[in-house]
Amino acid sequence: MHDMFFLAIIWSGVFLSYFLAHKTKLTAVLYFLAFGSLMVNIGVLPTESTEFIRGFSEIGIILIMFALGFEEDSSHFIQGIKRSWGIALFGALAPFAVAYYVTLYFWQDSRLSIMCGLAMTATAVSLTMVSLKSEKLQNTDASTGIMTSAILDDIASLAAVAILVPLATGAADVTLLGVAVVLGKAALFFLVITGLHLFIFPLSSELRLFNSIPLLQRFGIIQFIAFSKGEQATLAVLLIALLISLLSYQFGFHPAVGAYMAGLIIKQEYFHLFEEAETDHYNQTKKIVDNVAFSWIGPVFFVELGSKIVFDQSILIAVIPQIMILTLGIFFAQIISAAVSARFTGNYAWHESILIGFGMLGRAELAFVVIDIGYVQNSIITTEAFYTLMATAFCLNVAVPVCIKLWKPYFAGSKVLKIKMAGTDFTLSKNKK
Repeated sequence: MHDMFFLAIIWSGVFLSYFLAHKTKLTAVLYFLAFGSLMVNIGVLPTESTEFIRGFSEIGIILIMFALGFEEDSSHFIQGIKRSWGIALFGALAPFAVAYYVTLYFWQDSRLSIMCGLAMTATAVSLTMVSLKSEKLQNTDASTGIMTSAILDDIASLAAVAILVPLATGAADVTLLGVAVVLGKAALFFLVITGLHLFIFPLSSELRLFNSIPLLQRFGIIQFIAFSKGEQATLAVLLIALLISLLSYQFGFHPAVGAYMAGLIIKQEYFHLFEEAETDHYNQTKKIVDNVAFSWIGPVFFVELGSKIVFDQSILIAVIPQIMILTLGIFFAQIISAAVSARFTGNYAWHESILIGFGMLGRAELAFVVIDIGYVQNSIITTEAFYTLMATAFCLNVAVPVCIKLWKPYFAGSKVLKIKMAGTDFTLSKNKK
């Protein structure tokens, strides 16, 4: 019964968070994180979540990312990748460098600094995408730029973990073969997704290979969705999302990446099951998926994420200088590096580039994996460094919805922001035509 009690507490917090978000006009994600942290620190929720709650939260993030991908157009996403390489590259190098040198200055341990740099590298895209959705900005070019950059960032971070963790732990020598295996698995995963998108899912295609295999036209995803006249369409697409999530996990990605890719390659046209269908199966499925993802299952992930922040007052007070310097350093380095890269390598407008910079601030899944490797499994990260990293991640996660909320008027053009440099005025907000 403990699991049911914890779930009741979490759902109560989710309901309260939505109430507070409505009253304050801030995104509910901010309150999810704060509620989880508060409950674990006052002893209502356990410091180590039960297996049930952990599994429930994993389902939540898979649903969230699938729902977000379900809304996105795949061609739009591919175009976004071409513009996002610079954001991913420089947006990862800057926070790594800041975290490495700040922690090296305080603790003079290069192995510890490597782990801290890795922990602060990858972006928590799920938090950002939910924050964007709460402000109705999830379908903008900037949102696609954030998502594509974060996926490229995730790949680069996995490669960096493969290279640097063995070096930091002393468990193995760094080899070109090990790096090549990581990059090869990433390439193979996206090749599999491309194959599903081009050959398995469509009913028709201009590709010669597709048309030369009649079996592909008879047993695709449309037949799967059309089972029982489309009554099980929601179950069908959720099963696909879960299977691709499991596949992405086998390739070394977080399952949320696979869920997003699953939503991305499932098109609205696949739901046009019958010529005279009385039910709009696409919108019906989308409504159900959005409800479970953003109302009652998905939020559990963010409350669970907030519950990772367990504070010891004496240690926390002792590391306040480290927390402040690391948080401010990564905050400005991440925003500036991502925004400048978006402007000059992705050709985004300044108002979009700054939103991308804010959207790249979050730290979650990979950060906690690296922290677990360094603190729990290998004792490289000290207790003081652990608290510094956890508090910094919490502050950066809180900053995401707040910054997006504050920037929205400038992004939409309802407010104007200008800066003067070398006697010239530069408009950073959107120009209203």
